[in-house]
Amino acid sequence: MATAVAVRSVEGRGLEKQPMDTGKYVRYTAEQVEALEKVYAECPKPSSMRRQQLIRECPILANIGTKQIKVWFQNRRCREKQRKEASRLQVVNRKLTAMNKLLMEENERLQKQVTQLVHENAYMRQQLQNASLANDTSCESVVTTPQNALRDPSNPAGLLSIAEETLAEFLSKATGTAVDWVQMSGMKPGPDSIGIIAISRSASGVAARACGLVSLEPAKIVEILKDRPSWCRDCRSLEVFTIFPAGNGGTIELVYMQTYAPTTLAPARDFWTLRYTIGLEDGSLVVCERSLSGSGGGPIATTAHQFVRAEMRPSGYLIRPCEGGGSIVHIVDHLNLEAWSVPEVLRPLYESSRVVAQKVTFAALHHLRQIAQEMSGEVVYALGRQPAVLRTFSQRLSRGFNDAVNGFVDDGWSVMGSDVMEDVIVATNTSKKINTQANSADGFSVSGGVICAKASMLLQNVPPALLVRFLREHRSEWADYRIDAYSATSLKAGSGSFPGLGPCRFSGSQIIMPLAHTVENEEFLEVVRLEGQAITQDEAILSRDIHLLQLCSGINENAVGACFELVFAPIDEHFLDDAALLPSGFRVIPLDANKDGFASCRTLDLASSLEVGSATNRSAGDKSTDGHNVRSVLTIAFQFPYELHLQDNVVAMARQYVRSIISAVQRVSMALAPSQPGLHVGQKLLPGSPEADTLAHWICQSYNSHLGMELLRFDGETGESMLKVLWHHQDAVLCCSFKMQPVFTFANQAGLDMLETTLVALQDISLDKIFDEPGQKALCSEFAKLLEQGYAYLPAGVCLSGMGRHVSYEQAIAWKVLGEDNSVRCLAFCFMNWSFV
Repeated sequence: MATAVAVRSVEGRGLEKQPMDTGKYVRYTAEQVEALEKVYAECPKPSSMRRQQLIRECPILANIGTKQIKVWFQNRRCREKQRKEASRLQVVNRKLTAMNKLLMEENERLQKQVTQLVHENAYMRQQLQNASLANDTSCESVVTTPQNALRDPSNPAGLLSIAEETLAEFLSKATGTAVDWVQMSGMKPGPDSIGIIAISRSASGVAARACGLVSLEPAKIVEILKDRPSWCRDCRSLEVFTIFPAGNGGTIELVYMQTYAPTTLAPARDFWTLRYTIGLEDGSLVVCERSLSGSGGGPIATTAHQFVRAEMRPSGYLIRPCEGGGSIVHIVDHLNLEAWSVPEVLRPLYESSRVVAQKVTFAALHHLRQIAQEMSGEVVYALGRQPAVLRTFSQRLSRGFNDAVNGFVDDGWSVMGSDVMEDVIVATNTSKKINTQANSADGFSVSGGVICAKASMLLQNVPPALLVRFLREHRSEWADYRIDAYSATSLKAGSGSFPGLGPCRFSGSQIIMPLAHTVENEEFLEVVRLEGQAITQDEAILSRDIHLLQLCSGINENAVGACFELVFAPIDEHFLDDAALLPSGFRVIPLDANKDGFASCRTLDLASSLEVGSATNRSAGDKSTDGHNVRSVLTIAFQFPYELHLQDNVVAMARQYVRSIISAVQRVSMALAPSQPGLHVGQKLLPGSPEADTLAHWICQSYNSHLGMELLRFDGETGESMLKVLWHHQDAVLCCSFKMQPVFTFANQAGLDMLETTLVALQDISLDKIFDEPGQKALCSEFAKLLEQGYAYLPAGVCLSGMGRHVSYEQAIAWKVLGEDNSVRCLAFCFMNWSFV
């Protein structure tokens, strides 16, 4: 009986039973295995011709048939796959073991907390039953008696006392029951999860805690976390003023830190803290920190009026080594951000533990995982760039945007005065150096400086993720290509003249080329190419394309973040590592931070509204799923280089440009807001148009009335609304106004795809713009029939999309849409079997 089994030997050496009729074993020599391994390294799966060529070129394989060699390669691939799978399972097993240990410790902590709460409850009952005990305040003196002699921060002994106290309080928060932690929703433990993240709803100030697994050694983790500006985007600077040896192997540092303000409406924060680094007996490392008081308040910033001194309560990091490598990391952040110093509308940002968890605690754990993956070689980025280089680009974009928003005086910024109250703040910086290194040959400093125009505005009922996605994907809706060209050309040429305001325009096409993304896919670094078109023939031979380096965060459906950003800077097409960057962009920060987040999975069209049932039936208190009654603050900042003699011109241009962007964002926000036109059933699509669901019925009923057939396969039994079925109809259905100059007022998803536009921009497209000359003639010849009998068939033809591309269709039907009173409400068109030419 023939045998069809291959018995493998270690590393392909020794005997291998081949699927031959003889059923005999084939013994490979060391030289044969070496020759086969060399070929396998180059091509693990060689073709039949390659295997025959191998036999001819290698005399030592002459006694082996092609079928035997084929089986050898199959076995070799199988061994490789098994080796990789075994290695992967070992890694997963180590992670699960560590996570199991972490969860058992968390369970133990919760049991202690329950026991403590039971005792406190019993004590409170006793106090309520015994009025005399309730009035007894004799214990207060024990609690409030200070030990000033031991806590004097002016001498090392006092600092050590404060450090030891800070260590005890931090450990009680990290692994004990000092704080009543509540786990954030969506943070499920597992071998691939970011970790367990919890917040406090009862502690004074704002507090957050995280614990997770990181594939790095404790000493490396300490080094990374202590370099706060490298991972915390809100950290402007951190300076260690003094270092004391603690005598027990630890070190005490006095640290001054400045953090950015997220908007133009609030001052920045600074901290004066004691940082204590110590190793524990079990091999764990601890870095704990707290604010100092009674020592003169620490350093005073030269721009003290731009900072508010905040308080850091005992916080820090506990790093415990794991068996088999890696570490378990506990992070605690407990702050008092002095919310009184900001406008009342912004106070939720400074009073929310969730915001601290997302912007600081989560960011630290996320950065550690990112570094671990990069060091393991798991991360491969585009254009052959090293991960550290691309991470530096992201940090430079974020820091440059933060610098522009805050406009610190010690950076050289000064606000330009005005006689009237300005909605747009304009600041100038004559000392700004637009280069990455002092001696960079590619950097430069303009003879004038840099102008920044910035503003903040409150948004109502606009999902931040949806707005940022729209701004990213539909740049032509708000940007002026000539301004982009001005900035790009100025950076390239090193002058601030007006080279970009020449005869050119944006073709409407932008190509996004991804460079890198973070582990959780909540942040993307990409290069955007804007394709320009020269208007004059003399300019046609020159490339008018613009390249932008862009950082986008918060648009991923599962991203966990406290802000949503789109920051970009013009770059040269060569994209050098030390390219000069002048970032501009948008930042949207949700103010209702007590909620779990916004539903970022909505699309930029009607799709999100096409759910079973009417949106009007939802209760007014339902705020968590569709963006109703949510508030956010939008911050806009744009920077422009200028020559000294053109300062007034660039200031006027910058101010007007930002105002036009504000108007565009307001227009887009009205369209994206769920309670505004165009996004929910029961709401108007555009001003003056019927409700979406009603319009869908009118379109289908009029089609059936005029043509005697159904437009949609809709029986009402599936639970889907007619609007949803119409929205997902395969043919392009469009409606235009019944006026002298018809403009489009509605389109289903296929219609928007065909016109390459959005509901926001749809009303800017008129009916005559989409047809070519033969199509216009055909429409004119059939228009009388359309008015008389209510419908008309248009022959196959070609129309134009909103981007100017040609679209062919096999047939089109036009009909009058009648309302309930039989009056003509609009004209509808259905383009069948369309495709781009």
